[in-house]
Amino acid sequence: MQVLVIGGTRFIGAHAVRRLHDAGAHVTVFHRGASHNPVLPRDVEHVRDASAEYPVIAFPDRLRRDWDVVVHMTAMGEADAQAAVATFRGRAGRLVLVSSCDVYRAYGRLTKAEPGPPDPVPLTEDAPLRSVPYPYRGMEAELGAFARDYDKVLAEAAVRNAAGLDWTILRLPKVYGREDNGDLATVYGFAAVPHWRWTHGHVANVAAAIARAATHPKARNAVFNVGERERPTMGERLARLPARSGEPPVPPPFDFGQDLVLDTTRIRKALGYAEIVDEAAAMAALCAAAGRS
Repeated sequence: MQVLVIGGTRFIGAHAVRRLHDAGAHVTVFHRGASHNPVLPRDVEHVRDASAEYPVIAFPDRLRRDWDVVVHMTAMGEADAQAAVATFRGRAGRLVLVSSCDVYRAYGRLTKAEPGPPDPVPLTEDAPLRSVPYPYRGMEAELGAFARDYDKVLAEAAVRNAAGLDWTILRLPKVYGREDNGDLATVYGFAAVPHWRWTHGHVANVAAAIARAATHPKARNAVFNVGERERPTMGERLARLPARSGEPPVPPPFDFGQDLVLDTTRIRKALGYAEIVDEAAAMAALCAAAGRS
């Protein structure tokens, strides 16, 4: 299987490349060449080009060939998703778009961008999507230039509405691992709202889900939530982790009556996905490693 991964050198992408490689795929990674990740196997093919800078709206001629699967890790909005569709329609057996759970209306309810009562959880893939676009516009100084035009709802629509190109969409939870969110700030930072729930996923498990969906025929033209099976509250998570001294951080001014919990039944039943590491043990191991460093 010939697989192209767009933006596969950091964190989730690098782990997904490793999983695809270990499953027997020949993987080509398209990136800027700005970073090297030891997770990447030595024998993957690299195509380094400045056009891999966000937004990726152009692709070098070397990539304009046939692929069994194209996995797009970095399509942040409408323009880069449309560019991928235009380039790989007729060349790729399938385009896999890595999306986010922030597409759901529940995220807008949480951030108070969309007025209304909390949406029921867990959120299935058929739950209502956000109607207010560009959820991070105005946060460019904090998050980066991509925040201005970031909207995975628009990216998903560009892929789903493309004629002549099969697709798969994966909506990710909050991902954590040694390379990113290793301090579990997205858990400890919400100690003041112990009742609140937010689906997380260890990077190894999320990468395994991406690889599974990219190589499974039943993933064609389907949307899948990705994340842990269990749905603990922040208080339940923290009860299993080492306590930290001092007052708990002040959380963002969200409506914490809205949980952000994903139903991951579909990917488990349709594709036979299962975690490769235990989520609770993975969080505890990260804390233990931080304590030794």
